[in-house]
Amino acid sequence: MAALQEPEHLRVTYNDVHNLIRASAQKIAEFKPDMLIAIGFFPARVLRTFLKTPERKANVPIHAIGLSLYESLPGMTAEQIGAEVIRTQWLGPESGKILLGRRALIVDEVDDSRKTLHYAVSELQKDVERELAQLPEAEREAKRTAFAVFVVHNKLKPKLAEIPADIPYFAGEEIEDVWLDYPWEAVDIEEHDRLAEEAKAKKREQAQA
Repeated sequence: MAALQEPEHLRVTYNDVHNLIRASAQKIAEFKPDMLIAIGFFPARVLRTFLKTPERKANVPIHAIGLSLYESLPGMTAEQIGAEVIRTQWLGPESGKILLGRRALIVDEVDDSRKTLHYAVSELQKDVERELAQLPEAEREAKRTAFAVFVVHNKLKPKLAEIPADIPYFAGEEIEDVWLDYPWEAVDIEEHDRLAEEAKAKKREQAQA
Protein backbone atom coordinates (compact mmCIF):
# COMPACT_ATOMS: atom_id res chain seq x y z
CA MET A 1 0.00 0.00 0.00
CA ALA A 2 1.45 3.36 -1.10
CA ALA A 3 2.15 5.90 1.62
CA LEU A 4 -0.10 8.92 1.67
CA GLN A 5 1.58 11.91 0.07
CA GLU A 6 2.29 14.81 2.42
CA PRO A 7 0.13 17.74 1.31
CA GLU A 8 1.87 20.89 0.11
CA HIS A 9 2.29 23.36 2.98
CA LEU A 10 2.05 27.12 2.71
CA ARG A 11 3.57 28.83 5.72
CA VAL A 12 2.01 32.22 6.31
CA THR A 13 3.73 34.88 8.43
CA TYR A 14 2.18 37.52 10.67
CA ASN A 15 3.28 40.15 8.15
CA ASP A 16 1.58 38.24 5.31
CA VAL A 17 -1.72 38.21 7.20
CA HIS A 18 -1.40 41.84 8.27
CA ASN A 19 -0.76 43.01 4.71
CA LEU A 20 -3.61 40.98 3.22
CA ILE A 21 -6.02 42.45 5.76
CA ARG A 22 -4.74 45.98 5.15
CA ALA A 23 -5.23 45.53 1.39
CA SER A 24 -8.80 44.27 1.94
CA ALA A 25 -9.89 46.83 4.51
CA GLN A 26 -11.01 49.59 2.15
CA LYS A 27 -13.44 47.30 0.35
CA ILE A 28 -14.69 45.86 3.66
CA ALA A 29 -15.22 49.39 5.02
CA GLU A 30 -17.85 49.95 2.31
CA PHE A 31 -20.04 47.42 4.15
CA LYS A 32 -19.73 49.66 7.26
CA PRO A 33 -19.61 46.91 9.90
CA ASP A 34 -20.47 48.02 13.43
CA MET A 35 -19.52 44.71 15.02
CA LEU A 36 -17.05 41.92 14.22
CA ILE A 37 -17.86 38.29 14.98
CA ALA A 38 -14.54 36.51 15.26
CA ILE A 39 -14.08 32.86 14.42
CA GLY A 40 -10.47 33.79 13.61
CA PHE A 41 -9.37 35.99 16.51
CA PHE A 42 -6.09 37.42 15.20
CA PRO A 43 -7.49 38.54 11.81
CA ALA A 44 -10.43 40.23 13.54
CA ARG A 45 -8.14 42.21 15.83
CA VAL A 46 -5.91 43.36 12.96
CA LEU A 47 -8.91 44.28 10.81
CA ARG A 48 -10.33 46.47 13.57
CA THR A 49 -7.25 48.70 13.32
CA PHE A 50 -8.02 49.45 9.68
CA LEU A 51 -11.74 50.08 10.22
CA LYS A 52 -11.14 53.16 12.36
CA THR A 53 -12.42 56.33 10.71
CA PRO A 54 -12.52 60.02 11.74
CA GLU A 55 -16.32 59.71 11.95
CA ARG A 56 -16.21 56.68 14.22
CA LYS A 57 -14.15 57.45 17.32
CA ALA A 58 -14.75 54.13 19.10
CA ASN A 59 -13.30 50.80 18.03
CA VAL A 60 -15.61 48.36 16.27
CA PRO A 61 -16.45 45.83 19.02
CA ILE A 62 -15.26 42.24 18.57
CA HIS A 63 -17.47 39.35 19.69
CA ALA A 64 -16.13 35.80 19.62
CA ILE A 65 -17.69 32.51 18.62
CA GLY A 66 -15.95 29.13 18.76
CA LEU A 67 -16.62 26.52 16.07
CA SER A 68 -14.72 23.29 15.58
CA LEU A 69 -14.73 21.08 12.50
CA TYR A 70 -11.42 19.20 12.61
CA GLU A 71 -10.52 19.36 16.30
CA SER A 72 -11.04 16.22 18.38
CA LEU A 73 -13.17 17.24 21.36
CA PRO A 74 -14.29 15.14 24.36
CA GLY A 75 -17.23 12.90 23.49
CA MET A 76 -16.76 13.18 19.71
CA THR A 77 -16.66 10.13 17.46
CA ALA A 78 -14.17 9.67 14.62
CA GLU A 79 -17.07 10.10 12.16
CA GLN A 80 -17.89 13.55 13.54
CA ILE A 81 -14.38 14.97 13.05
CA GLY A 82 -14.36 16.86 9.74
CA ALA A 83 -18.03 16.12 9.14
CA GLU A 84 -19.90 18.00 11.84
CA VAL A 85 -19.44 21.58 13.04
CA ILE A 86 -19.34 21.69 16.84
CA ARG A 87 -20.25 24.89 18.68
CA THR A 88 -17.74 25.48 21.49
CA GLN A 89 -18.52 29.15 22.22
CA TRP A 90 -21.40 31.45 21.25
CA LEU A 91 -22.53 35.04 21.77
CA GLY A 92 -24.52 34.07 24.85
CA PRO A 93 -28.14 33.24 25.65
CA GLU A 94 -29.33 36.58 24.20
CA SER A 95 -27.42 36.32 20.93
CA GLY A 96 -30.39 37.61 18.92
CA LYS A 97 -30.71 40.74 21.07
CA ILE A 98 -26.99 41.53 20.58
CA LEU A 99 -27.37 41.23 16.81
CA LEU A 100 -30.62 43.11 16.22
CA GLY A 101 -30.19 46.04 13.86
CA ARG A 102 -26.42 45.56 13.54
CA ARG A 103 -24.09 45.29 10.56
CA ALA A 104 -22.15 42.20 11.57
CA LEU A 105 -18.99 41.04 9.80
CA ILE A 106 -18.03 37.40 10.42
CA VAL A 107 -14.22 37.02 10.30
CA ASP A 108 -12.27 33.80 9.84
CA GLU A 109 -8.80 32.75 8.72
CA VAL A 110 -9.66 30.43 5.87
CA ASP A 111 -12.62 29.32 3.77
CA ASP A 112 -11.83 25.66 3.20
CA SER A 113 -14.94 23.47 2.85
CA ARG A 114 -17.21 26.44 3.78
CA LYS A 115 -19.04 24.28 6.30
CA THR A 116 -17.96 26.38 9.29
CA LEU A 117 -18.94 29.67 7.64
CA HIS A 118 -22.27 28.22 6.51
CA TYR A 119 -22.97 27.08 10.06
CA ALA A 120 -22.05 30.47 11.55
CA VAL A 121 -24.21 32.45 9.13
CA SER A 122 -27.25 30.16 9.32
CA GLU A 123 -27.20 29.83 13.13
CA LEU A 124 -26.72 33.56 13.72
CA GLN A 125 -29.55 34.29 11.28
CA LYS A 126 -31.79 31.88 13.22
CA ASP A 127 -31.00 33.75 16.44
CA VAL A 128 -32.00 37.03 14.77
CA GLU A 129 -35.21 35.59 13.33
CA ARG A 130 -36.27 34.27 16.75
CA GLU A 131 -35.77 37.74 18.22
CA LEU A 132 -37.53 39.50 15.33
CA ALA A 133 -40.56 37.25 15.77
CA GLN A 134 -41.13 38.83 19.19
CA LEU A 135 -41.33 42.35 17.73
CA PRO A 136 -44.38 44.01 16.12
CA GLU A 137 -44.34 43.21 12.41
CA ALA A 138 -43.97 46.88 11.46
CA GLU A 139 -40.65 47.10 13.35
CA ARG A 140 -38.99 43.93 12.05
CA GLU A 141 -37.43 45.13 8.80
CA ALA A 142 -35.64 48.05 10.46
CA LYS A 143 -34.20 45.70 13.09
CA ARG A 144 -33.04 43.00 10.66
CA THR A 145 -29.31 42.27 10.90
CA ALA A 146 -27.04 42.73 7.89
CA PHE A 147 -24.34 40.06 7.73
CA ALA A 148 -21.12 39.88 5.70
CA VAL A 149 -18.11 37.52 5.69
CA PHE A 150 -14.37 38.16 5.50
CA VAL A 151 -11.70 35.46 5.26
CA VAL A 152 -7.96 35.97 4.94
CA HIS A 153 -7.66 33.03 2.52
CA ASN A 154 -10.22 31.37 0.27
CA LYS A 155 -9.20 27.96 -1.06
CA LEU A 156 -10.11 27.43 -4.70
CA LYS A 157 -11.82 24.06 -4.34
CA PRO A 158 -15.34 22.61 -4.46
CA LYS A 159 -17.26 23.71 -1.36
CA LEU A 160 -19.42 21.41 0.75
CA ALA A 161 -21.79 24.20 1.83
CA GLU A 162 -22.86 27.62 0.63
CA ILE A 163 -23.32 31.15 1.95
CA PRO A 164 -26.51 32.97 0.87
CA ALA A 165 -25.91 34.98 -2.31
CA ASP A 166 -27.16 38.21 -0.72
CA ILE A 167 -24.40 38.18 1.93
CA PRO A 168 -21.30 40.20 0.93
CA TYR A 169 -18.19 38.01 0.85
CA PHE A 170 -14.62 39.32 1.04
CA ALA A 171 -11.39 37.30 0.72
CA GLY A 172 -7.90 38.66 1.25
CA GLU A 173 -6.39 36.13 -1.14
CA GLU A 174 -7.55 33.20 -3.22
CA ILE A 175 -5.17 30.25 -3.11
CA GLU A 176 -4.88 26.69 -4.32
CA ASP A 177 -5.96 23.82 -2.06
CA VAL A 178 -2.80 23.66 0.08
CA TRP A 179 -2.26 23.06 3.79
CA LEU A 180 -2.03 26.46 5.50
CA ASP A 181 0.34 26.84 8.45
CA TYR A 182 -0.56 30.03 10.32
CA PRO A 183 1.99 31.68 12.64
CA TRP A 184 -0.28 31.57 15.69
CA GLU A 185 -0.24 27.77 15.41
CA ALA A 186 3.58 27.60 15.44
CA VAL A 187 5.55 26.65 18.55
CA ASP A 188 8.90 27.85 17.14
CA ILE A 189 8.00 31.12 15.40
CA GLU A 190 11.58 31.79 14.22
CA GLU A 191 11.71 28.41 12.48
CA HIS A 192 8.25 29.00 11.00
CA ASP A 193 9.34 32.37 9.56
CA ARG A 194 12.63 30.88 8.27
CA LEU A 195 10.79 28.14 6.39
CA ALA A 196 8.26 30.65 5.05
CA GLU A 197 11.03 32.87 3.68
CA GLU A 198 12.85 29.85 2.25
CA ALA A 199 9.70 28.84 0.33
CA LYS A 200 9.23 32.40 -0.98
CA ALA A 201 12.85 32.55 -2.16
CA LYS A 202 12.43 29.23 -3.96
CA LYS A 203 9.28 30.51 -5.68
CA ARG A 204 11.11 33.66 -6.77
CA GLU A 205 13.92 31.54 -8.25
CA GLN A 206 11.43 29.39 -10.15
CA ALA A 207 9.69 32.50 -11.53
CA GLN A 208 13.02 33.86 -12.82
CA ALA A 209 14.14 30.55 -14.36
